[in-house]
Amino acid sequence: MAPAPAPAAPASATTAGMAGVIAGPRIESLPITMAAAARALGAFKISCATLMRRTDATGLTRGEDWRPACDAARSTQDRDASTFFARYFETVQIADGKAFATGYYEPEIAGSRTRRPGFEVPIYGRPADLIDVDLGSFSDALQGKSVRGRVDGTKLVPYHDRTAIEQGALQGRGLEIAWAADPIELFFLQIQGSGRLRQPDGSVMRIGYASQNGREYTGIGKLMLDRGLVARGQASMQGLMAWLRANPEQGRAIMRENKSYVFFRELTGPGPLGALGVPVTGLASVAADPKFVPLGAPVFLSMDRQDANGLWVAQDTGGAIKGANRFDTFWGAGDDARATAGGMSARGTAWLLLPRGTLARLGAARD
Repeated sequence: MAPAPAPAAPASATTAGMAGVIAGPRIESLPITMAAAARALGAFKISCATLMRRTDATGLTRGEDWRPACDAARSTQDRDASTFFARYFETVQIADGKAFATGYYEPEIAGSRTRRPGFEVPIYGRPADLIDVDLGSFSDALQGKSVRGRVDGTKLVPYHDRTAIEQGALQGRGLEIAWAADPIELFFLQIQGSGRLRQPDGSVMRIGYASQNGREYTGIGKLMLDRGLVARGQASMQGLMAWLRANPEQGRAIMRENKSYVFFRELTGPGPLGALGVPVTGLASVAADPKFVPLGAPVFLSMDRQDANGLWVAQDTGGAIKGANRFDTFWGAGDDARATAGGMSARGTAWLLLPRGTLARLGAARD
């Protein structure tokens, strides 16, 4: 489905409100299947408590705006999910609406709670000296911006990058929560943000995102494509992993060009957990940029890949998921999820579903 004619988001736009918001199609006109609506309803229900108390960084909604839909969702049955979304929401298009979607999943890799032969790659928890700084508390001009670093003497400096950490910057501090068997598998688990460790005795330890070192994320897929190391048809996750294994020394150097490093914590409840703090759901949850999509909001994608089409709920974020209409679709766990997520690259149109009356309120505020 084509977006409505509109200019692309200005380069200076840092929120959805600044990028431009226009009305989208009627929800009744969207090809939402009953199964997709039911999955999205379930994801929306568990998002509501957090959604209503969060400050929306997009500038589009207020916590109370979501209350009518959240109150109604509690008693809505799956069979009535399509009617529910049509009754309580309207669609809006952010900027030109042109969307790009990738995929992620919950990987399972070989791991151990204790270091032992064959399990030598440390999986670190969040270091105590990693400092989060809200720059908006220092200047109104920096509202919504933050940095991470560490204190060195009297200065805040960038935190150790991937190379420094892999070369031992955190050794001897007792930060290891587990040990992985394969550094390449751990690298891609960091990109996914959560996963399962299959231990030698067959038991599973689930780990989730705890923090990140504050360094910028570099996608090695584009980097390897640009250098001609892989062909476009080989740039799936599976293709990249095969090349890295075949070229271990060069592969290690390429992975270290991604200076971002993710720290984990053990998950003992339902999960994996997204950035919203609630479990994400396969085929229902997406990661988005919270400055352009309110976390907890439904999103409709109309893409050039059939499996990415449909109704999703924004419950997560990602280091590479930045800007208007950029999404990362979540596919669950297992081999099928890995295959779909690893090869997902879809383009098309996105519309946000916001509480009815949002556009009118925003228009009145501008007037």
